This record gives sequence, structure tokens and C-alpha cells, in this order.
Amino acid sequence: MERKPKKDPKDMRHGYTTGACATAVTKAALLALITNEEQETSTIHLPIGRDATFTIEKCTFGSNVVSCETIKDAGDDPDATHKALIIGTVSWADTPGIHLDGGIGVGRVTKPGLPVAVGEAAINPVPRKMIHSTVQDVLEEFQINRGVNVVISVPEGEEIAKKTLNGRLGIIGGISILGTRGTVVPFSSSAYMASIVQAISVARAAGCEHVVITTGGRSEKFGMAQYPTLPEEAFIEMGDFVGFTLKHCKRLGIKQVSLVGMMGKFSKVAQGVMMVHSKSAAIDFNFLAQLAIDIGADEETVAQVREANTASQVGEIMAEKGYDAFFHHLCEACCYSSLHHIRGGLTVSTSIYSMQGQLLGRADDIASIDEIDWDRG
Repeated sequence: MERKPKKDPKDMRHGYTTGACATAVTKAALLALITNEEQETSTIHLPIGRDATFTIEKCTFGSNVVSCETIKDAGDDPDATHKALIIGTVSWADTPGIHLDGGIGVGRVTKPGLPVAVGEAAINPVPRKMIHSTVQDVLEEFQINRGVNVVISVPEGEEIAKKTLNGRLGIIGGISILGTRGTVVPFSSSAYMASIVQAISVARAAGCEHVVITTGGRSEKFGMAQYPTLPEEAFIEMGDFVGFTLKHCKRLGIKQVSLVGMMGKFSKVAQGVMMVHSKSAAIDFNFLAQLAIDIGADEETVAQVREANTASQVGEIMAEKGYDAFFHHLCEACCYSSLHHIRGGLTVSTSIYSMQGQLLGRADDIASIDEIDWDRG
């Protein structure tokens, strides 16, 4: 099979957020309710300052109620909600005001610490504001002074939510309606970073002063086994965003952070690299060789470390030869680099595991940098 060429980032299509889609279908449904005319498109004003027009796939009329549907287009962004059907249902309310809620497939908040109150539909503040102001504008245009009920639904939302962090954040029953810009930037990190901040906020609101930050699901499993007394909220997948996560832990009042991961990414952290994506920085094998020298490894081993192809290979070499002190030294370097990056203010621990789940080394409860012992790479 012929491989498709990768797109240049500048040629990638931007898409739209679930919040923008929800606003568009709400406007279409309200216009249809007022005019009794089926809407084929809906144009709304986005938070970034421009208009966008959405195709309305279906318009369904009931007794004093209208539902309109659109299919979310995330552009070239690898978004779990791409192609999701978003439905807005609008009816007249018996009481004044705009009453917004989530229907099927829109999650409900069950834990404090999120920007939406416990018990409410997981429709974030910016989409809420967009929907409210759009409904108000339409009512004023038609000089109508009546209460309006708005319900946003995503029929496949509960299934889509399984691919997100919603369950961990205490958002149950579906996805969140999100977006601060109205548009989705292809391959942007903003959504993931926002979920990290939300996860730390939920942990803090649950009373956690100690969190475990991991690079992925496998390392999180290892971390949960290592820290069995911590609640689920205390475990946060940071992905590649080590520095970002540490800074927000400090900002949000977390006192103790334990990093749990594997040789590849944590070798970069030890070097002082705080964004550990495979493209962000290469492994410095001279740095790892110096750590091997520090713990008294023989010359042959040091040479093998310098000539290694991967950090995992370095781990295998050191484990085979029984240099357990190397892993402790590497964990210490991770702690020191982390503290240096955030300028102190946290107690940091680091644990490094093999791919098979063997604990290779750990350094615990480091709150200050040992300048003599720290090799800055």
C-alpha cells in the first residue's frame, strides 16, 4: 500500500470546537423555532473575532420545540470528537432567561476543581457564554422577550468520552463541550495541556497534596502499584509536558510530586529537557556516560554507554552489569533538573521502570539541589 505523503503544517485545515458547533446548532434551532423555517446553514461569531458558517444536516420540528444537527469538522486535527454529531434542541421556557443544559452524550461534572460546578453539564465557560450571547442576540433581533431552554446533545458522546480523560476528571456520561477560540488548530497541544491543568485542579480540590505524574498509561499503572494509598485523582498523565506539569503543580498548591516513567523520556528530564517528545531533543549519551563514571562504572561499560543507540539499551547495559546505583543517580538528576526548572517549591521524587514493569531505580523526597552531586549535562 502506498503511504500518503505528510502534509506541511501550513497546509493543514483548521477545524471547529464542540463549543462552536453547539452554538451554531442552537442558533439554527432558535431561528427555526421563531420563523418555522428549516435552516440549512448557521453563521456565528467566534471568540477569535471572525464569523464561521456551519452546515445544518437536519432540522426536526416538534410541538414548540426544534432540534438542529451538525457534524463536527476538526480539520486536520487528530481529535476524538472529529465527525461527531452535535445536536441543539431549543424550546420556549415557562420562566425568563436562557436555561442551558446537556442531554445525551454530554458529560456531567461530579468532582470539584473544574471550571463548571458539580452537578452541571460539562459545558465549559466560553461555550456557555457563546451560546448565551448568540441566543440573546437572536431574541433581540426579533424583539422577543421570552425564556428559552437549550439542550446540547452528542449521541455518541459516551463512547467518544472513553478516548478522553473525562472519567478521571469526574465528568461522567459523555464528552465536554469545549473551546476557547472556536477553532481547532491542527496538531496543537492546547487541548492536552488544558486537560493536565484540569486534572491537577481536580486533584487539589479532592485534597491531594501529593500527585504522581506519568508519561503514559503504562507508567501510570506502575505508579498506581507503587503508591497504592493515593486516590485515583492523584495520578496525572502528563505525556511529554514535564516542565508544564511541574509548573502548574507548584502554581496550584501541590506540595509533593512523584515522577514515574521509563528510561527514554526520563533520560531527557535528567539532562534538563522538560518537553520530552521524540523530536524535542536527542538523548545525550555523553551525559549518561558521565553518570556511569560518577557511580564508578568500569571503562568498558562507560564506552558501551557512549556507543548505545537508545536510552533503553543503556538501561539494559547497566542492569546486566549490576550497576543499580546508576539508576538512583539518574533519578536524582531528574529531581534536581525538575527543581531547577521550577525554581524550587516542591518536594520531588522520581522512579524509573523498565518496559516490563521492573523498578530500576528511585530517588525520594528531594526538596533542594545538591550542587556537588548534580551533573547539569
